[in-house]
Amino acid sequence: MRTEAEALLVHAPPTAPPLRATDELLHELQVHQIELEMQNEALRQAHILIEESRDRYVDLYDFAPVAYLTLSREGLIEELNLTAAALLGTERKHLLQRRFSKFVAAESHELWYRHFTNDMQHNEQHSCELLLQHADTSHFHARLDSRHIETAGVSAVRITLTDISEHKRLETELRIAAIAFESQEGMLVTDANSVILRVNQGFTQLTGYSEEEVLGKTPALLKSGRQDAAFYERMWSSLKQKRYWQGEMWNKRKSGKIYAEWLTISAVTDDVGNITHYVAAFSDITQNQEAEAEIHRLAYYDPLTNLPNRRLLLDRLGQGLSGSSRSGRYGALLFLDLDNFKNLNDTRGHDVGDQLLIEATHRIQANVREGDTVARLGGDEFVVMLENLSEGAGEAAIQTKLVGEKIREALAQPYDLSGREFHCTSSIGITLFYDHNESVETLLKHADLAMYKAKEAGRDVLRFFDPAMQTALDEHSALEDDLHLALQLGQLQLHYQVQIDNEQRVVGAEALLRWSHPERGIVPPGDFIPLAEETNLILPIGRWVLETACTQIKAWSDAAATRDLRLAVNVSARQFRQAEFIEQVQQALVASGIDATRLKIELTESLVLDNVDDTIIKMHALKMLGVGFSMDDFGTGYSSLSYLKRLPLDQLKIDQSFVRELATDANDASIVRAIITMGQAFGLNVIAEGVETRAQHAFLEQHGCHAYQGYLFGKPLPIEEFERLLST
Repeated sequence: MRTEAEALLVHAPPTAPPLRATDELLHELQVHQIELEMQNEALRQAHILIEESRDRYVDLYDFAPVAYLTLSREGLIEELNLTAAALLGTERKHLLQRRFSKFVAAESHELWYRHFTNDMQHNEQHSCELLLQHADTSHFHARLDSRHIETAGVSAVRITLTDISEHKRLETELRIAAIAFESQEGMLVTDANSVILRVNQGFTQLTGYSEEEVLGKTPALLKSGRQDAAFYERMWSSLKQKRYWQGEMWNKRKSGKIYAEWLTISAVTDDVGNITHYVAAFSDITQNQEAEAEIHRLAYYDPLTNLPNRRLLLDRLGQGLSGSSRSGRYGALLFLDLDNFKNLNDTRGHDVGDQLLIEATHRIQANVREGDTVARLGGDEFVVMLENLSEGAGEAAIQTKLVGEKIREALAQPYDLSGREFHCTSSIGITLFYDHNESVETLLKHADLAMYKAKEAGRDVLRFFDPAMQTALDEHSALEDDLHLALQLGQLQLHYQVQIDNEQRVVGAEALLRWSHPERGIVPPGDFIPLAEETNLILPIGRWVLETACTQIKAWSDAAATRDLRLAVNVSARQFRQAEFIEQVQQALVASGIDATRLKIELTESLVLDNVDDTIIKMHALKMLGVGFSMDDFGTGYSSLSYLKRLPLDQLKIDQSFVRELATDANDASIVRAIITMGQAFGLNVIAEGVETRAQHAFLEQHGCHAYQGYLFGKPLPIEEFERLLST
């Protein structure tokens, strides 16, 4: 047995280590923990750097200035950056797995397939230029750099695309410019200080100076001495203000010989508008002897504006009268006077006044046709001669007024004269000429008198010499003003003319537009409908007619006597040609809630022939809604079986001009019989308009006409009177 002492010894705890050894262990643990934390922080920072680097790479890839794509062996787009998607005009997700060849224009297909096949067979980098197309099919030029790559044993082609359209455009412009520069005309280019930088071969041939002899010099070495300082001041003033000058110049060749040239100088500016270069082009206009051009110019042209003077105007006016006699068309003279021009000359000097005259010349010329004559009689008086106007005096007057108003408005715009704004209006007198009814001097006198009438009327207006014509034009303008208000003031009405069949039954009516003016009374349709067409007011008016007609059909649908009536509505060419016309008809049908088969649209032959294919498409679309069609005024146009059989018509309407003389004109009778026969052959209903006598009715009925409309059965009536007629 163990002794008590031994037992105590066995169960005693182990002896604790010395205190110093424990502290060292704790210190080592702390150091190890700090090292781990530092390593973790280093790893975290490295991870952040990797993420930032990856983001930078993605940004650099996606937003690179060039397009990157990767194509599969089959030519499918497997990968691309955002620049490539933008270049092809489609979102990136819609481009993946699409064939790249779909974006190659047809003319570049062969080159693309050859290039792609070469890429798949060789590892070298290849380049070519292709014509590609955006998703919207618009084309652009691109440079394509490609290389065959393999990743994990899978072949692909890496492509870089660069849009070179602008480069191609510049190349083309440079080629054109190079060809133009070496034209037969003399050309030179100077810097902003007029130092010559370049000349062409035409310059050398016309002046006798070689390029080496003039480089570094100014065009002053060509001066002849014939133009004074004021001439050059006006030229430089024009270049500074308008960056352009054109006119006749006398210069001197190297040989000392003086010659006349037509010179055009254009200023070249930088992005901020500063002049950097001048480009001049000139041609020799000397004929036989240099003095001949000067004599001719002084004899026939105004030296300030280069416009024909009075002498040349009278000559051209005589030719215009002869031309009018041959063509049977009117011409016109416009006599223009600048209002308050004398005040400008007196207050700011003749140089500023000359600037105004030159600018006024340009504005007048910009508003007439190339063949018309603009002349300066002297001072601030100009004359414009218009030729080949209409064969009718009224229409010729309207054409002349339109030109005159354009000129008047252009001249009334502010002028920039030596840095100061100036306003100047004009008074314009007009007279028409035809054949040799008046002498040229008399015509000028008439136009001059009309101009003074314009000044008396307050200036900045036009006046015609013929008082009756002026009254007619004033009436035309007043009628137009009233027509603008007619719709909104409720002055327009629909009248209804009854249509009957062979059983004397009412089968429908035609809605006819009428204008009841509080002062003019009932305005004839022939007076205001052409005006509505001319001013585009026919569009809102036509829509109102359509909607009103549908509303009336709806009202009739509630009564047994009228629920089966069909209502015909005339549609103008402008109205029918609107892109939204079908939608307008559909809206009117839905809004009124009517049976669409009760609505019939009348179209004229001229409308149909204007664009047959478009007409057929719209007619079929409306036929699907249930709307019917009648060919109005049939026989007055170029009736053709080729288009008639293609049109989804329901009815032919014989024009009243053929019905009127049925009993006395064999030709009209033959035409009516032919139209009825044609309608029967095509399975179309035939209606005759303008039936006024029983003899006409009997003839039409005898030859198979189906329906009738005219004063024999009833005049166009307001709705209340029309419905009373139905009740009888």
